[in-house]
Amino acid sequence: MKNIISYLFICFVSFCACKNSNASSANSQSETTETQTDSLKFQIPDVPPMYGTPEQRAEYLANHYWDNYDFTDTCYLNKDITEQAWVDFIQLLNFIQLNEAQNAVKSMYKKAEQKRITFNYFTELAEKYLRDPNSPVRNEEYYIPVLETMIASDSLLDMEKIRPKDRLQLALKNRLGTKALDFTYTLANGKQAKMHSLKSDYILLYFHNPGCHTCGEYTRIMKNSMLINHLLDQKKLTILSIYPDEEVDEWKAHLPELSSSWINGYDKEQELMIKNSYDLKAIPTLYLLDKNKNVLLKDAVIEAVEKYLNQIVSDN
Repeated sequence: MKNIISYLFICFVSFCACKNSNASSANSQSETTETQTDSLKFQIPDVPPMYGTPEQRAEYLANHYWDNYDFTDTCYLNKDITEQAWVDFIQLLNFIQLNEAQNAVKSMYKKAEQKRITFNYFTELAEKYLRDPNSPVRNEEYYIPVLETMIASDSLLDMEKIRPKDRLQLALKNRLGTKALDFTYTLANGKQAKMHSLKSDYILLYFHNPGCHTCGEYTRIMKNSMLINHLLDQKKLTILSIYPDEEVDEWKAHLPELSSSWINGYDKEQELMIKNSYDLKAIPTLYLLDKNKNVLLKDAVIEAVEKYLNQIVSDN
């Protein structure tokens, strides 16, 4: 694993170095006309030679990534170089410990507070990339320090902090490593049970809607997955599929599409929506829990779930 991390990190640093070199070259054919006109560039700081390991170099870069960036210069805003630099920064954080990554994010956003328009620009980038369900770099753990900085900021009015406060409250629910919130589900025959009453090594919560195209794809993938079916047969995995909305008759009409080896229920009292217990901003939503109901994966894509389960099988 360390060799892979080292290789990826070297690739990342080399990629950034190439981008800096290209940006500084007046004859580069890859530069856009806009960049050639205003000659703006993003300069990544050099890493001192005393930081020898890939992990040390990544941590140094994360903490000093923005040293050469002028957060008060609005000429950088809405430029591709700034957005790309920010995305590269987020990807760099994957090479360091989570707490260090979160500290780096918070430090960067405190610097961005120097100018309100700059702060707004970078918080919008965070929402676009870290919160949007369709973003390939979506990461709630990196989004949390952004929200915390927004709430503590003197740049925002109290009314402007209402949305970040709501989003932070939701982000902190069912966080990775914490116990998932319990809820009651109802079966088609009217019987009810608590999610926490389930006994299984792993529990996959599958929130879905019958008319959702992506839900149909997820259902098909899970029904046909040899890995998932193997774990179900071995009683090591339980899938609890939950319909969280109100059109129960429609849900019942689509029940035959779901697997009979799953537990298929709905939220009769609309508890999930009223209490906002789970982040269901996008459907389908998957949560993988361990036997103690601790969250292993939150709002994950099906590929991530299969990868995690495959690792479990390989380890055993």
